[in-house]
Amino acid sequence: MVTLLLIIIYLAFIGLGLPDALLGSAWSVMKNDIHATTEMAGYISLIISFSTVVSSLSASRLLHRFGTGKVTLFSILSTTIALLGFSFSENFVFLLILAIPLGLGAGSVDAALSNYVALHFKAKHMNWLHCFWGIGAVTGPLVMAYWLNQANNWRAGYVTVGLILLGIAVILLSTLSLWKIFEKGRVEGSGDEKKRVSNREAIRIPGVKMSMLAMLCYNGSETAAGLWMASFFIVSKGVSPGTAAALSSLFSLALSWDA
Repeated sequence: MVTLLLIIIYLAFIGLGLPDALLGSAWSVMKNDIHATTEMAGYISLIISFSTVVSSLSASRLLHRFGTGKVTLFSILSTTIALLGFSFSENFVFLLILAIPLGLGAGSVDAALSNYVALHFKAKHMNWLHCFWGIGAVTGPLVMAYWLNQANNWRAGYVTVGLILLGIAVILLSTLSLWKIFEKGRVEGSGDEKKRVSNREAIRIPGVKMSMLAMLCYNGSETAAGLWMASFFIVSKGVSPGTAAALSSLFSLALSWDA
């Protein structure tokens, strides 16, 4: 049962990675259909990032109230709805609105599953967890690349990724009972459960502020590269949108390999 739960956690983290580079890989074509400019992708990315931070900071309360399984399920559903909404979008403002549930879902999943694995599994599983994020982050642009090579059909790319996430949500719904396996303690490792620590208390822990700063720099660089890499290949190297999307997946592949 523990192994099955771990597989589901890995699957959910693949789902977390799937949308991460979609916007950047599709934007060169999307912007023309919705009458946007190149730099407008930055506004969408900014709202996604801000929503991710908000949901991450709220994750502790949500986890204690609803549990990791339910938070993960509803976060994946939130991301699914946002991606399917992207596929039907006809204007830039609608994309800005959909960026909110997309970011909220991503932040909750990341915080919930990282916390769960840290509490209940050995340290090696945390590395594997983020490797599976890399699988999702590599797969997303490749899916988009396929559809961009089919008459620049970026909408189908978003639908495909949205349906994959919907399938993951169905699996999570059917296995919610598995998350109760740790209610009476840890299976791997030992030690009592620690009391809940508030965000204010956590930030006072030595090293936390520097870790947050390092994470900000790292994630900022990662997001910027994922967002603009495909556009760079198109503008500077003259490659097709489909090829640019496929090439942008190499960045995520390098990150997952490093993890």
